Amino acid sequence: MVIKEKIWYTPAGEERTLHIYLPAGYDTSDERYPVMYFWDGHNLFYNEDATYGRSWGLKEFMDGWDKNMIIVGIECSHAGTHRLDEYCPYDAKLMGTSITGEGRQTLDWVTGTLKPYIDGKFRTYPHREATAIGGSSMGGLMSLYAVTMYNNVFSKAACVSSSIFMVLQPLLRDIRAARINPDTRVYLSWGENEGGSDPDSGFCKFLSNANHRVENFLNKKRAGTRLYCQKGGGHCEADWEKQIPLFMDYLWK
Repeated sequence: MVIKEKIWYTPAGEERTLHIYLPAGYDTSDERYPVMYFWDGHNLFYNEDATYGRSWGLKEFMDGWDKNMIIVGIECSHAGTHRLDEYCPYDAKLMGTSITGEGRQTLDWVTGTLKPYIDGKFRTYPHREATAIGGSSMGGLMSLYAVTMYNNVFSKAACVSSSIFMVLQPLLRDIRAARINPDTRVYLSWGENEGGSDPDSGFCKFLSNANHRVENFLNKKRAGTRLYCQKGGGHCEADWEKQIPLFMDYLWK
């Protein structure tokens, strides 16, 4: 089942909605569960909640998957370009829009406020080996940053169509300096048709090169990685949904 809860998001001084998936039998057992946090939680489960009318269909996948866990989807700001600020760890520019990097404040709240709340209210396994994070686009960037810079909290990350291209150099610098446990697993993906481009375009090649560079830096830390280029894949929920079995199996099995 999926429940919704309100929580106070301190960095912005406002309420945010959590979209929380609880596995079948949660209410009738005393079992504890691993937890995976996701950005853009409104896009995970139901089309009627999704920004563009199409969700990831994650509930249907979890209902039929052979591993039980709790999913915590964090809804983003829907005001102007605030999502870009909250989901970027660095100051940057995107298509002429200036981004004020508030990603560290966001993750400080996730690790310092949200995670203790979830661990206190629900029957979780709170240790890092049972804690993962995932997202797409800016959420993919934040997931990569989280598993790198908050590796004492997160042991796994699904970084789907991550917006790493605009902050690649500071990101690689931080990965190089980070202390990353060798049991870490990171899924990195991009689509052949990201941005509406064709597979032979310069942008697609840049995305491929950027993800390979990230993988190389992570592998030097002895972290496990899986790279995936989605054939014909674009920058949309319909294509990200198709990757769910790939990253969930890689991260958790």
